[in-house]
Amino acid sequence: MSMIRLTVEETNLLSIYKEGSKRALIENVNVALPFMDGEMRGFAARTLAKVEAMTEAEFAGLPIYAADEV
Repeated sequence: MSMIRLTVEETNLLSIYKEGSKRALIENVNVALPFMDGEMRGFAARTLAKVEAMTEAEFAGLPIYAADEV
């Protein structure tokens, strides 16, 4: 089993949209995607694909903090 690795940039992106659960984060990013410019949209979509491939346990172990907690 290989652990999915996130870059600092990906972790920062996820911290903006994290509200607790993996499902909520995925929904939040999907809602925001149409409002992102092309390059950012691609980056967010690739990051989302990594999150979707994670198990709940892997997601729960990520060092992601809500942006207002940093």
